Amino acid sequence: MEDPFAPDPSFVPLRHRAPRWPFFLAGLFLVIGATVLATWRITLPYYAVAPGPVEEVADLITIGDVPAYTTNGDFFLLTVGLREVNAFEFLEAEFDPRVDLVGREVIRPRGVTQEEQTRTNLEAMNQSIDIAVYVALTRLGYEVGFTGDGVVIRQVVEGSPAFGVLEVGDVIREVAGTRVLTADDASNVIRSRQVGESISLAGVRGEEPLRVEITLAPHPELEGAPMVGVVLDTVNLELDLPIDLQVDSRNIGGPSAGMMYALAVLDLLTAEDLAKGYRIAGTGTISYDETVGAIGGVRQKVFAARSVGADYVLVPFDNYEEALTAAGRDIEVVAVSTLQDALDFLDTLDPVPGSVAAS
Repeated sequence: MEDPFAPDPSFVPLRHRAPRWPFFLAGLFLVIGATVLATWRITLPYYAVAPGPVEEVADLITIGDVPAYTTNGDFFLLTVGLREVNAFEFLEAEFDPRVDLVGREVIRPRGVTQEEQTRTNLEAMNQSIDIAVYVALTRLGYEVGFTGDGVVIRQVVEGSPAFGVLEVGDVIREVAGTRVLTADDASNVIRSRQVGESISLAGVRGEEPLRVEITLAPHPELEGAPMVGVVLDTVNLELDLPIDLQVDSRNIGGPSAGMMYALAVLDLLTAEDLAKGYRIAGTGTISYDETVGAIGGVRQKVFAARSVGADYVLVPFDNYEEALTAAGRDIEVVAVSTLQDALDFLDTLDPVPGSVAAS
């Protein structure tokens, strides 16, 4: 008798194969993930320049032994944020109107490490603060002394007597037999000589002693004045201040806050309220002759000024047109060429009702 439940000998059971698509997708995701990770780690030769932190300058200045004044207005210094980008950050920056992409060598020249560039930027800020304090205090009638460890060659003018004789980075500590501690010392010795006269310059080039003879040429802009043909900077400049005044740089790099430091020092030491109740942002280098110089990243700095609700932003004349592209209708851009230009503009403002300076 046949078993009705016995399997049919001709029946072949179907084998259930696991679907292959989950393995395919898993492999695809692994490849994509590995590619993204590898690409993320590859830094492109570009920096993203973005709006940076904004600082109220008066908060960075401490005055100890003379009366200081407060104001209902504000002076803001502006900064930019810099970061090297990968491919994804590059694309992100391309679609952000506040961010500009610049070649790495514009920010950090070839052969210069990030640590070296950071150190250079911090030194530039410290020197900018020294110049700003010097300019502000001398404007107020103080006598400010300063000293240094000689002068360093920052630039050699092509075709000048110094071209091919001196090099950028040379440190000079003696001019025509006279010890020089600052750039002003060196310039004064040179100006005391005659065109066509030969003078000696002594110092160091790297680790090696340096001594050269240079015949003075006529200055192209100052009639009758002699010229060596170099741009000088003081090594380890130190101010001898007549008052107790300290400035915190917040470890911000670069010289572009010079004008705003000068304005803030003047404001704190002047009974008149220079800001007049307004929120005044600004950027620009400052020189001993009170010239305000051009800076980089002006668009990002204008965006930063807008972010804190500044009423006006002061910018160097050479940066004015570019600054307008970031201003929109939120802020008024004011072009200045000198510290006096900035003060003249502030003088035109009517005080905000209720803003009164106090000691």
